[in-house]
Amino acid sequence: MNKKGHVVNALVLSVGLAYLTHPAGDAATARAVVGYAVPVVLGALVPDIDTAFGSHRKTFHNLATLGLFVAYPLYFDNLELVWIGVATHYVLDMLGTKRGLALLYPLDSTEFDLPVGVRVSSRYATVVVLLITGVEIAVAAVLAADAPRRLLTNGLRAAGVL
Repeated sequence: MNKKGHVVNALVLSVGLAYLTHPAGDAATARAVVGYAVPVVLGALVPDIDTAFGSHRKTFHNLATLGLFVAYPLYFDNLELVWIGVATHYVLDMLGTKRGLALLYPLDSTEFDLPVGVRVSSRYATVVVLLITGVEIAVAAVLAADAPRRLLTNGLRAAGVL
């Protein structure tokens, strides 16, 4: 997916997450949108740093990099929302495009994909982004409904909303 697709995904996902945690649609919801949007958008753009150096869709588009972003908030107790952005980047690149990701790089440069994506230049790219984002919001709603209240509180605190 291109940068526009990653930003659209992260912004729409942030609005969805804000409404899941602050469903009233009031000032608290607006603060939550901003609190989520900044770190999620930044996280969604992090894997594409490899366009400046290294090999795009290899250097920062692999399981080792994803593992670091999963481990970092567990160890340092922050950056959960940045991790959400990174994770959605991987989801979009795996499901939304034809090219796929070199998940095992640097051990193997083979790019893995699922046969459901479209070309980044396709006129359907934005529709695919929004469909994937809808699924991500639905998954977040299921997880939020089952998650203990303290997980939501910690996420909001990390976002600076509380």
